[in-house]
Amino acid sequence: MAQGVPPITHRQLQAGPLSVHIAEAGDGPLVLLLHGFPESWYSWRHQLTALAAAGYHAVAPDQRGYCQTSAPADVAEYTMLHLTGDVIALIDALGAERAVVAGHDWGAPVAWHAALFRPDRVRGVIGLSTPYRPRGSSAPIAALRRHFGDGFYIVYFQQPGIADAELGRDLAVTFRTILAGLSGETAAMPLIAPGDGLLDVAARPGTLPTWLTEDDIDAYVTQYAQAGFTGPLNWYRNIDRNWELTAPWQHALIEVPALFIAGDRDPNLRTISPAGIEVFLPKLTKSLMLPGCGHWVQQERPADVTAAMLEFLGDLR
Repeated sequence: MAQGVPPITHRQLQAGPLSVHIAEAGDGPLVLLLHGFPESWYSWRHQLTALAAAGYHAVAPDQRGYCQTSAPADVAEYTMLHLTGDVIALIDALGAERAVVAGHDWGAPVAWHAALFRPDRVRGVIGLSTPYRPRGSSAPIAALRRHFGDGFYIVYFQQPGIADAELGRDLAVTFRTILAGLSGETAAMPLIAPGDGLLDVAARPGTLPTWLTEDDIDAYVTQYAQAGFTGPLNWYRNIDRNWELTAPWQHALIEVPALFIAGDRDPNLRTISPAGIEVFLPKLTKSLMLPGCGHWVQQERPADVTAAMLEFLGDLR
């Protein structure tokens, strides 16, 4: 650790019904950093220290079902209402009144909805890779199946136990394949042929992308070794249930200051386009597209992402 850089520390704390593992650094206004799939607190390793050095209390939890945080057995306990409830419970457990909430991938919808549901507790929201789209008029899974077919990875994830077993079989292969496959250097849309699995979509990388090291792969492997993938995959298995539960927020706008960041080579943007995002985010300060960057923006371009976050946070202060 360089001199003067606040260290990252770890602890378990009780947040609502969950025992939550958090990584944290620094003191000051609270910034929550919510990871996506298949990630953990570790995806925010660069931003934790940078935000702390700038005078913020940066906290990155393992979210519900992931790694060292509680994983309820019932699939129905992974809805957006549960996930945003976890955010509010974590803000309470950390002794804060309000927080800026940033999320990447699946963490972005949680951040967006935390701001939508509880603007009294979320003073700003930052979404990475997954733009905000209000609740639509039809259930999502059938729409995804019509548009992309049964081989779309989200449709594939609906089958209990199948992807869980595939992704858990060889953790090192899983993380090397997925993290490399969606990076800016090799980004590809995950469409799965009949009889194949998610890991068959992308070639096994001989060398890792420049932003990813063997130590990073080892970190994810170690963190997933015990808890596995069923908890994380249960988030996907509640997509239609989330649509049903959020009927009161049909076409709702998010009325807190917002920032969106994505890579222009992110295949995720073919599924959820950021075009017109300012209509749904009337207090959007910037929509930043990073050229040549893939899905893992805060890991692929840590300096660019951190700079944009600090600018946004500075304007809020």
